Amino acid sequence: MKASRIAAAGAVAASAVLAVSAPAFAHVSVQPEGEAAKGGYAVVDFKVPNERDKASTNKVEVNFPTDHPLASVMPQPLDGWSVQVTKTKLAKPLTMHGEKISEAVSKVTWTATGKGIEPGFFQKFPLSVGALPEDTDELVFKAIQTYDNKEVVRWIEPQQEGQEEPENPAPVLTLSEASADGHHGSSGSAKDASDTSTAAPAASTSASSADSSDTTARVLGVVGIVVGAAGVAYGVLAGRRRTEA
Repeated sequence: MKASRIAAAGAVAASAVLAVSAPAFAHVSVQPEGEAAKGGYAVVDFKVPNERDKASTNKVEVNFPTDHPLASVMPQPLDGWSVQVTKTKLAKPLTMHGEKISEAVSKVTWTATGKGIEPGFFQKFPLSVGALPEDTDELVFKAIQTYDNKEVVRWIEPQQEGQEEPENPAPVLTLSEASADGHHGSSGSAKDASDTSTAAPAASTSASSADSSDTTARVLGVVGIVVGAAGVAYGVLAGRRRTEA
C-alpha cells in the first residue's frame, strides 16, 4: 500500500514537471534583422510557423498599427509567394523628414503560388520599414494566418502587462533607442574604417616579415645541408688516404 502511494506521488510529480517544461506553442512573431531604432529604418522578419499536421499555410496577412503609421514598407520578393501592399489615406497627414505624408501602409498580404508553408516548416517574410516612430517603445501588428483547409487563425490578441501570454498573441516589434550620435540603427563608423585601413598595412608588414624570415630560414637550411655534405665527403676522402697509406 505504501509502495503504491509512493508510485502515485511520483507519477503526479513527473506530470507536473512535464507540464512546466512543455514548450509553448509557436506563433507568428516579428524580429528585426539587427536593430530597429526609433526614427530610423529597419528590415524586419515576420516568422510564420505551420502548426497543423495535415494542412499548409497558403496566405498570411499582416495589419499595420494605425496609431503609429509607417509611410515606407517594401517587401522582399519570395519564391512561391505573391505579395500585395495596401495603403490607406491618413485622417491627419504626418510630417516625416520634412515631407507631408497623406497615406500609409495598412496591410501587407502574401499569397502562396506554390505549396505554401507545409506541415513541420516555417517561413520568414522580410519587410523594409520606416521611418519608425520615436514616441513609442514597440509596434503591435495583427496577423491573420490562413490554411488551405480554409482554417483561419487570428494572431491579434495584445499582451496585457502582468498577465500570461494570450493564446493567439499579436506580433510585437520592440524598438531601441537611437544612438547618441543621432544615427538610427546604422552599423559601422568612420573609426571602424580608419581601424581597417590602418590594420591593412600592418597586416601586410607582418606578412612581409614572415615571408622574409621564411626565406632566411630556407637559405640557412640549404647552407647547412651543403656544409654537412662537404664534411661527409672530406671524412670519406680522409679515410681512404689512411687506408692507402
